[in-house]
Amino acid sequence: MSGFNLLHLVTKSQPVKLKACGLPSGTCHTKKTWPKSFSPEELRKRLTPMQYHVTQEKGTESAFRGEYTDHKEEGTYRCVVCGAPLFMSDKKFDSGSGWPSFFDLIKEESITLTDDFSYGMHRVETSCSQCGAHLGHLFDDGPQPTGKRFCINSASLNFQPKNVAPEGAEPSGATGQSSSSSKSEL
Repeated sequence: MSGFNLLHLVTKSQPVKLKACGLPSGTCHTKKTWPKSFSPEELRKRLTPMQYHVTQEKGTESAFRGEYTDHKEEGTYRCVVCGAPLFMSDKKFDSGSGWPSFFDLIKEESITLTDDFSYGMHRVETSCSQCGAHLGHLFDDGPQPTGKRFCINSASLNFQPKNVAPEGAEPSGATGQSSSSSKSEL
């Protein structure tokens, strides 16, 4: 008997029927279809063990322990794997969840949403739309105007302070990544 069914047996409630939620994100991507790809060897060299675990193995860091949980500086939060811009600091809020939370994205297409039925529940997983890195989950209990809460692991993010060009960026403003939380000076 699965843990999911056992829970319903113990609580005497009826199990909910799990179904796809018809996300507005369009088709689900597989790792083979991401615009940017990196070898596991390269990522293990470049990322910390926690960054690798979260982004490549769909892990989760401990609540209230992440580098950006209480971070208040103005700037841009980027994907730690590929440097794609994801969130602006003015869209960050304290949800009390223990993970950095945002109520809106820089661009709707910067994140891919997929159904996640792990642990016997239905959640909506968020991944970087450029490289497929696991970021966290999306919930519908955020503040207005969106009502969304993007609950994101700090380990999946790099932070670029306001008025500072991303590391390795072209003068035109091409994306790169900050070294603020990288494994070592690159």
